[in-house]
Amino acid sequence: MDSPIRVLIVDDDALVRAGLLMMLAGAEGLEVVADVADGAEVVAAVNEHRPDVVLMDIRMPRLDGLAATERLRSRSDPPEIIILTTFDTDDHILRAMRAGASGFLLKHTPPPEIIRAIRQVAAGEPMMSPAVLRRMMTYVADAGMDPRQARARDLLDRLSEGERAVAGLVGQGRTNSEIGKELSLSVATVKAYVSRLLTKLELNNRVQIALLVHDAGPEERSEI
Repeated sequence: MDSPIRVLIVDDDALVRAGLLMMLAGAEGLEVVADVADGAEVVAAVNEHRPDVVLMDIRMPRLDGLAATERLRSRSDPPEIIILTTFDTDDHILRAMRAGASGFLLKHTPPPEIIRAIRQVAAGEPMMSPAVLRRMMTYVADAGMDPRQARARDLLDRLSEGERAVAGLVGQGRTNSEIGKELSLSVATVKAYVSRLLTKLELNNRVQIALLVHDAGPEERSEI
């Protein structure tokens, strides 16, 4: 029998924490190992409980969830992180992605979708509300040429043709299975490509690959 997915809840609202605890208690294959009320407590909680996935609020009194995410993702063995919040501004979304979050969901997301997101990011697949993903793509596409765009194009130029094809589809939010069907590759081969991309581009997860592709701009995306 597979070990349950270990979950840490981080939110300064006691009612939200209680609601998430109740919701996840009945989910098969999930185990809430701890809940804390501030981002400043996250590192100690992760050290003690070793969660696979962290559900992270953004606004907290001492250390916000975006800064806490950056701290966790700088570790050599970081957990996957889902930002779960009522705030969905473009700045919050982009900061969460650049910090290395694997998912971004709004708190009014239905419970089954939150549970599915936890399972999905634990398996190495990013998860975002469709509305959030659309906003991120539109926001980055509308941005002008800047040093970040130039850097993104330079990094993508270093990839092989196959790597660029996989990166482009990751940028469209495709799963490994969908990428495999599109490029006539096995899922194992797609996973190997994604791992190679993460190493070559020095990124933490596939959400950051997608963001890099979109940083490169619409012209570059059409060539991938």
